[in-house]
Amino acid sequence: MNPYVLAIMLSSLGLGTTMTFASSHWLLAWMGLEINTLAITPLMIQHHHPRAVEASMKYFLIQATAAAMILFAGTTNAWLTGMWDINNMSNPFASTVLIIALALKIGLAPMHFWLPEVLQGLDLTTGLILSTWQKLAPFALMIQSAHAVNPYILIALGVTSTLVGGWGGLNQTQLRKILAYSSIAHMGWMITIIQFESRLTLIALGTYIIMTSAAFLTLKTLDTTNIGTLASAWSKCPPLTATAALVLLSLGGLPPLTGFIPKWMILQELTKQDLPIIATTMALAALISLYFYLRLCYTMTLTISPNTTYTVTPWRVQTTQNSMMLAMFTMPALGLLPMTPAILMLTT
Repeated sequence: MNPYVLAIMLSSLGLGTTMTFASSHWLLAWMGLEINTLAITPLMIQHHHPRAVEASMKYFLIQATAAAMILFAGTTNAWLTGMWDINNMSNPFASTVLIIALALKIGLAPMHFWLPEVLQGLDLTTGLILSTWQKLAPFALMIQSAHAVNPYILIALGVTSTLVGGWGGLNQTQLRKILAYSSIAHMGWMITIIQFESRLTLIALGTYIIMTSAAFLTLKTLDTTNIGTLASAWSKCPPLTATAALVLLSLGGLPPLTGFIPKWMILQELTKQDLPIIATTMALAALISLYFYLRLCYTMTLTISPNTTYTVTPWRVQTTQNSMMLAMFTMPALGLLPMTPAILMLTT
């Protein structure tokens, strides 16, 4: 892609997200979401591969449908209350349509079916943007309007997403689909706690972005997209393979890694809110998700590739990618647990 066009697309992504962050009017927030969608579509289709074209069309149709529902919810609320303020979603019907549209936009279960298929058709860099940056604007609207939504709807969406994200990733062999189901599970944790303690949602979203960025950049450096080629990753870069296994365990939420912070605090808050059954269900769903992370770690560290390599041997290929971004995301993805008190102080 032409570097000037790429700069325009990335600037439009930043503009759309910033516009949604700064707006208190539904039309401006909707415009920000539309700018985001239109800016990432050329990045998705840049390789002109049939899978990329299919993924771009699916993504555009889903996002257009969600944007139409958001505009309908905002218009309905303004018609009934006379106000376009985001914080004034007082109509139950409008707030329900809004939360369903936002759930469709970020891929919460049971509106998740498009996310694994779209992510599978993209390259790892665009998949990273879709899995991280594109979640920010919808979550900003969710946090502002969560108080007006029926709490049972939010809990149902959250618990369903954690269960679907765990079960859906069990039999997958494509790494991008596994990361898509990982995203669904993590989004479920965030949406469950959003009505009780929104700062925990922000902490969970921040740690998820750090860990997912480290995972995508690691796969990009290793140049692998399926579980079968992970077995030869140690021959390319043994230290990176070791840190990649730790990043996956951090995504699973094992202590003493960073991913343990949000899960522990969310379970603690759910217990304080007298929801022990919900907390237990989500903890068990986290164990299901941990299984496919452990399967990836086992493949990378404890097995030898069963396939004969007929092309250039992978250990002779030198990577030309810049490892600075990978190091910047890997370090906090592994070692932020001792900083938990400071993180809580910053979010108060």
